[in-house]
Amino acid sequence: MPKTRIYFILLVSCLIPLSFWGHANTAQTSVTEVRYNLSAQFIDPKQAYYISLLELAMDKSEPKYGPYKMTPVEIEMPQSRTIKLVESKQHLDIVWTMTSIAREHHLQAVYIPLLKGLMGYRIGIIRQGDQARFDQVDSINAFKQIIIGQGIDWPDTEILQQNGFKVVSGSASKLLAMLSKARFDYFPRAIHEPWDELRRSDDIVLEQRLLLRYASPIYFFVNKKNTALAERIEYGLRLAINDGSFDKLFYNHPITEGVIAKAQLDKRIEFEINNPLLSPKSAALLTESQLWLTALEKISPTTQQN
Repeated sequence: MPKTRIYFILLVSCLIPLSFWGHANTAQTSVTEVRYNLSAQFIDPKQAYYISLLELAMDKSEPKYGPYKMTPVEIEMPQSRTIKLVESKQHLDIVWTMTSIAREHHLQAVYIPLLKGLMGYRIGIIRQGDQARFDQVDSINAFKQIIIGQGIDWPDTEILQQNGFKVVSGSASKLLAMLSKARFDYFPRAIHEPWDELRRSDDIVLEQRLLLRYASPIYFFVNKKNTALAERIEYGLRLAINDGSFDKLFYNHPITEGVIAKAQLDKRIEFEINNPLLSPKSAALLTESQLWLTALEKISPTTQQN
């Protein structure tokens, strides 16, 4: 065999492993970008919790999945529009929102309840001077005579309606004004939500006596085809749950710290209702105790079921 041909074969043999190594190294250092919606006009301190939790999941999963980049997208839009953009793979890769059968059909859910079930414990904002009216509510039927306000694109609206409540819906940013103008009389909020809202107006207060409860996990959702991102986030969240960093963030974040005591759940009458929008897969998660808020279960307020 001619020497020049031997040299050529040896050279190619040396270059092929280098070529493969180069491709493998590129794959290992590829960056996962996660685009999320950030409201700059309607600043909501709650969004900081979900962003921190997403960052925690990405950090925990970095040794296995590689580096990442979180990119805020400042577009003002209602919740329904955010979901549509993720579904169509336009501008956004992820949304955090309360689940429903329809949402799990259109998007890929990451089946970890981000608030450990806190979203399902509802206390109400009412108008100043109306507490005496709510002191008379002693049954679920009496509760159903109260006109409730909810967001027009929130799953809660349908949940309450299907349970027989009277609901007036409107744009989320206008609900407090609608309450003040007596368009409805009771604005149920998850127990971590009303505290900032109560500071916005002098004519609204926290209702002191009632607690409405239903299962309503809030998940991260991604596009149906983005299974890699969904798997990565779930992997990272599971690691955070197992090593305690999930609970550390949850119990010490400014929007959740101390809210159980502040809501005085032990002094409230609890009315538990069914969530007809809960998928079988979401319902099955209720048996995984490490995913839910056990502190609330230690409190035993008077409970009435629908």
